[in-house]
This record gives sequence, structure tokens and C-alpha cells, in this order.
Amino acid sequence: MALNISGAPHTMSEVSIGRKKEKCENCTKQCNKKQSEEGINSLQEKGVATGEVKESTSVQQVLLSACLSCDGCVSEDEGQRISQQNLEEINRVLALNKKCDTSKHKILVVSVCPQSLPFFAIKFQLDVPAAAKKLCGFLKSVGVLYVFDTTVAASFSILESQREFVQRYRRKHHDSNAMPMFTSSCPGWIRYAERVLGSLVTPHICTARSPQQIMGSLVKDFFARQQKLTPDQIFHVVVAPCFDKKLEAVREEFYKSILEIRDVDCVLTSGEILHLMEQSKVTVEEVDSAPLDHVFGETTDPGMTRHEGRGSEGFLEHIFKHAAKELFGLDVQEIVYKTLRNRDFQEVALERDGETLLQFAAVYGFRNIQTLVHRMRKGKVPYQLVEVLSCPGGCLSGRGQAEGEGGRPDRTLVQQMEEHYSSLPVRLPDTNPEVQRLYQDWLDGHDSPHAQQCLHTQYKISTQPPSQILNSDIQW
Repeated sequence: MALNISGAPHTMSEVSIGRKKEKCENCTKQCNKKQSEEGINSLQEKGVATGEVKESTSVQQVLLSACLSCDGCVSEDEGQRISQQNLEEINRVLALNKKCDTSKHKILVVSVCPQSLPFFAIKFQLDVPAAAKKLCGFLKSVGVLYVFDTTVAASFSILESQREFVQRYRRKHHDSNAMPMFTSSCPGWIRYAERVLGSLVTPHICTARSPQQIMGSLVKDFFARQQKLTPDQIFHVVVAPCFDKKLEAVREEFYKSILEIRDVDCVLTSGEILHLMEQSKVTVEEVDSAPLDHVFGETTDPGMTRHEGRGSEGFLEHIFKHAAKELFGLDVQEIVYKTLRNRDFQEVALERDGETLLQFAAVYGFRNIQTLVHRMRKGKVPYQLVEVLSCPGGCLSGRGQAEGEGGRPDRTLVQQMEEHYSSLPVRLPDTNPEVQRLYQDWLDGHDSPHAQQCLHTQYKISTQPPSQILNSDIQW
């Protein structure tokens, strides 16, 4: 079977960069950045609307959420680093590994997000576990030495988010920033919160790192030591469904200046990997299957599993059940969502004897996020936790794998991916023995300084008041 590459990067419409605008139509800030002939310029109107950025010195596109596309949110330095996250960079590393100068050789490690695997399952016409083995086999055939899936990192992110929520809830009466807590796994949402919403929102964001960045810490710290390598000897690539993950990888918080390394060196989308397979002129049948690797080497792992939820690691569901048990002694077996504005704005409540104990919401897509923020400014947000994702439909709908005609998500493809993802068995993070072992062997316990350093981060707070930043006329 020849590879079906619909949705690969080169099929996306390309938008050239024009001269820098003083102000992006999606932002009220003036851009103060110095003009530079080599700099990354802002998008023209069409580019801002579609969210696509093509770096003028590279054939590689950078696709960011609409509000992140102007120079007010992406600096020249960030734009340059993002533009280097492409297939050419991977080919550069592979080429260096073939040269005689071993001092420049890198151990190539790839970590695959579980939300990317259903995409490959559909393209390969296989189930998710079989597709994962084919993907692993292909990556190793081109020179990758280790291929992980990031589910273990997502387990850490969920567990740390659960713990933080309970801590915030217990101090809510003397800490005005404790509630509501916003989830922190979506880089598009984080950048929007930092650069546009400012102090209205950033103190409320959970400090747990995203699965991608926890995986970066795990690979460059624990795994490197296990393999008797220094972190700079590893080139770590993450395969993700979303272009915004490239922006997350270049955040300064995830750069170790002393060692001059990043936790994640390069992010490639699912579509970009599929394009790499097409360039290699291989068919699925020609690729040998290979099992995914584990940080501890040999394992008795039962196979591929997923977390609860609709396809975005299920932070809301896990935190809801944990909080119900920890705070109120209630066991919640099934969560029933109530749809509000649309399928991407839903809420769930925990009730006892007619009293509402907890009220959470899942808010996906910037139009719904804007509605939430307006309510928050008016003090009309009844939720203790909000799971926020910038992509309508969640992570499976990331435009690095689900973009269809006209830049809109391919709904048929997304539905198929949801079905494939749901077919995997659920395993709770608390019951994963690999995670519990890593808490001890890697992090020296749950509350250690090392755990805080590797599993948590901090956010920048804008100095401009939110009332001056948020424009009620913004359209998403």
C-alpha cells in the first residue's frame, strides 16, 4: 500500500510574509520591536486570519494560532528558532552522524505524542498499536535510535495537576488567585494568556509542565544518565499534532544556558513525519515493525494505553475524579458533560444532597476562550477548574495533522482519529508502575526540589493591565 499523504505540510496553502504591520488585527498592542531585514516579519491580513507563517528564508512553514502570528507575540529570536524546527534539521543531524568526526555525532531520540498515533493509524490503515510499531520501524530505519511515546510524561503532568488543584482548593479562602485553576498543557493558550490576558489569568494557570516538556526533562536528564550520555549528546525530537508545540519548545524556561541545551530540540508535526516517509519512497508494507522503547529498557508494560477523556489526555476528568475523592470522599465512576454554547464548551458538576461541590468546564477554541475571559472579567465564572485548549475539538484536531480544505479541520478525519484513540484501553496515571518508579529513581520523591524543577514551570505576567489588552471586538 502506498502512503496516503493527504494532510502533509506541502498540501497546506502557503502564505508569504509581507512587511511588518505596526499592530496585528488580533491584538491591541503596538509592536515595539526594532525593524530588521533579517527579522521575522508579521503576517499580512490573510496570514493572520489563517494562522500560517512562512519564514522567508526557509521552505518550512510555521503554523501558529491566529493571535500568536504577529511580532507582538513571536520575537525575532523565537521566529528564527522555530524556523529551524523542520525536516532539514533532522537531515542535518543524520548527515553529521555519518561523518568521521564523532564529536559531532548525536543520539537521535524521538518522542511521539499519543494524539499523533491515530493519525498514522488511519494513514497506514492499521490499528493504533500496529501503526505505532510501523512508525517506530520507519524512524529507526532512517537513523533514530530510540522511539518513545509520551504517555508516561502525560501521566506525570496529570498527577502534578491533580495535586496542585487540591492544594489550590484548600487555600481558596485566603488566596484570591487559587481558583479557578486553568490547565497548562496547550502552548497556544499559554502564549495568549501571557501576552494578551496578563495578570487576569496567569496566576491561575497550573504550574505543571506539559507532557511534551516533561518528556524533554525525562530524556535529557534521567534517560541521558541511564545511557551514560551527557544531555548535549542527545538530539530530542517530539512528534506532535500541533504546530504551536514548536513555539513551546523554544521557550526560555526550557533552555539550560549553562549546558546550552534545550529539553526538546525539535518539534515535527504528524504531517511532517508523513512527508518524510513520502520523501523516503517507502510503502507501509516495506517498513519493518519495531516495538516502542521504554526509559527503563525491557518492561512488562501491557501495551499501548490512553488516559481518560476525549483525546487530549483528559486533564479535566482525572482532576475531577481525584478532587471528588480527596476533598469530599466521593468515588466518581462516570462523568456526564453538559453542553453549553457548543460541543467545545461543556461543563460537569459534582453534587451531593442538592449542593454543588465542584463545577468544572472544558473550553476549546479561541471563540469559546474569549467568552470565558469576558465572564471572568465580570466575576461570573463559577468553575474551580477549566481545561483550556486553543484548537476546537482538542488536540486530535491539531492543524499539524487534521487540516482540510480551506484551512478548516477535516471533520471526517478527526472523527476517525477519535474512534481510533477511544479504542485504546484506559490506564490511570496512579496505577502506572513506571511512573511511580520514576518518582523515586529519577525525582527523589514527589515533593523533592528535583521534582519541582523537572515537572513544573512558571509563566510571565504582562505589565499591561488586562482591560487595556483585551479587545471586545476581537473575532476568532
